[in-house]
Amino acid sequence: MSQKQDLIDFFRERALKFGDFTLVSGKKAKYYLDGKQVTLHARGLTLVSEGFLELLSDLEYDAVGGMVIGADPIVGGMLNAAAEKRPDLRGFLIRKESKGHGTQKFVEGPVEPGMKVVIVEDVVTTGGSALQAVERIQDFGCEVVCVAGIIDRLEGGKANFEARGLEHRTLLTIRDFGLEPPTE
Repeated sequence: MSQKQDLIDFFRERALKFGDFTLVSGKKAKYYLDGKQVTLHARGLTLVSEGFLELLSDLEYDAVGGMVIGADPIVGGMLNAAAEKRPDLRGFLIRKESKGHGTQKFVEGPVEPGMKVVIVEDVVTTGGSALQAVERIQDFGCEVVCVAGIIDRLEGGKANFEARGLEHRTLLTIRDFGLEPPTE
């Protein structure tokens, strides 16, 4: 990634917090990476979107998507960044719960069964949210070619993806911030 140091600096300034935190996975942590502080900022989202397009440039895929809230800005940013070189790239979002009216579906967006897709995530710990997205989009009929995260906390996500036969790539890991995963 050509702007890796810029992304590290941006996360360090805006999204890396120290203290006592409970993560979505239920794990306790001494630091927290608030990805929304980066992906909901114009410069941060540009760095992430361009970084993902570069990171995934050797893969064949039709669409990018992930679980709502975390993936929302990433998907929009990637579609915008890809507009000139990949105008056919599509995005999708996966609801945590099915829509209670209308079609009552989990997957939103112009994706179709048979498409090759990439699941995007901001911060990966154990990979639980991304794996839920994988299950829902596979149930929909798409093939997941990669799970891509902005930052891997190195706490089991990669192993969980590999156990399901999924490729996993990230722009950064916590080691890029001079941190190590907790030992258990």
